[in-house]
Amino acid sequence: MSRHLLVPFFFAAGALLGGNLEKPFAQTRSEESGTPQAGWFSLGGRSTLSVFGHDGAGLGTGGQFRVQLGNRVNTEWFADYILVPYQDFARSEYVHIGWSVIFYPVSKWQWPSSRWQPFVLAGHCFDYNQKTFLGYPGHRRHRWGAAVQAGAGCHLHLSERYDLTLETQYMIHLTPEILPENLNGHQEFVTHSHAGLEGHWLTTLSFNYKVARLWKRKK
Repeated sequence: MSRHLLVPFFFAAGALLGGNLEKPFAQTRSEESGTPQAGWFSLGGRSTLSVFGHDGAGLGTGGQFRVQLGNRVNTEWFADYILVPYQDFARSEYVHIGWSVIFYPVSKWQWPSSRWQPFVLAGHCFDYNQKTFLGYPGHRRHRWGAAVQAGAGCHLHLSERYDLTLETQYMIHLTPEILPENLNGHQEFVTHSHAGLEGHWLTTLSFNYKVARLWKRKK
């Protein structure tokens, strides 16, 4: 599953080979300092590590796009597929399709005056999960649901249009979970309604490219 971690780097390599790093960072910073950032549309590839959930740890891959609303506010729209081995007798597959609002709280760490740009984020997603007993592909169960997530992260701006982003979030599932059980060779699914704020940590590495400016706002 480690190949999922390479997705942002394959995306980056393809972009770099395309020769699209238009300007060096120093030149961009001097030319664009103070420029409003609203209106940028970005595309990216991402890899996600899921830990501390009922299912265990797993890796996934996906894609995303961003629409920036202002210098301090951005939006991120994403889709992920995550595969998690469940102990030694089942597997758990997740699909997350959702969105987050990103807020940049520190004024001195704003692009383009700073290459590093920390942020906090929160959002919502639609959540699909299917669990399958290994060796019995027909013995599976799935459910649809919803989840909310919140966390923090940081962009590393590589140039005027490229960034590498690391973010970590805690996701809370709002839907009862399906749990496979293997009791003395008898395999069955049970539905568990969690009373607490239970979920899992998601850590995502992504590589992103600013494709176009959808609108421009005067300084």
